Amino acid sequence: MLQLRDVVKSYEGKSTVTALGGVSFSIAAGEMVAIMGPSGSGKSTLLNLMGGLDVPTSGQVLVAGSDLALESEKGRSLFRRTHVSYIFQAYHLMPTLRVRQNVALPLRLAGMGAKEAELRVERALAEVGLEKRGDHLPDELSGGERQRVAIARALVTEAPLLLADEPTGNLDSARGREILALLRSIHARRGTTIVMVTHDRDAASACDRLILLRDGRVEEDGAVPGVTR
Repeated sequence: MLQLRDVVKSYEGKSTVTALGGVSFSIAAGEMVAIMGPSGSGKSTLLNLMGGLDVPTSGQVLVAGSDLALESEKGRSLFRRTHVSYIFQAYHLMPTLRVRQNVALPLRLAGMGAKEAELRVERALAEVGLEKRGDHLPDELSGGERQRVAIARALVTEAPLLLADEPTGNLDSARGREILALLRSIHARRGTTIVMVTHDRDAASACDRLILLRDGRVEEDGAVPGVTR
């Protein structure tokens, strides 16, 4: 599903800052992987590269066999529509759109027909337990419910790769555990490949594998310590 081969990402300014200094690993289809590391370790940069939001300075980022570094910006955008979906810490819901409209937004942008889009939206809302909240606005929902809407919006495209950036970061412990349990159930039912960036080791424990970054390099890669499935 996803391969990184000696990926380097540098930013030029008054001096050169290297965010990633030669990162290599593979993630198989259907894996659920946590990426951890201290601030400045390169986690967000790595997530942007895996989603085709940015390209490496050197090296290869292959997603479903496509080398995103060789794609144009338009090509990467079209690739994301069908292959990658996102969950963000801050939800990024449109405040003036109701829940169903927020979930349908990526389908509308892709030009999907209204009937098929409606069916997908209702399935996604049922999957996250919000089938009765479809007509509400985001500010009428709790934080946990807003994150469920964001998850439904990610699911509705049926993309095989789901990237989650601190998905429990804005939630209390109880709501955070609910979201992690939901992600695990989605992983089990759909077989979606999930890559989650997190600072929280409890969140990482929801995954089967942990990649630890430090100073732009992979320091550890293996099973999450203390987790048995």
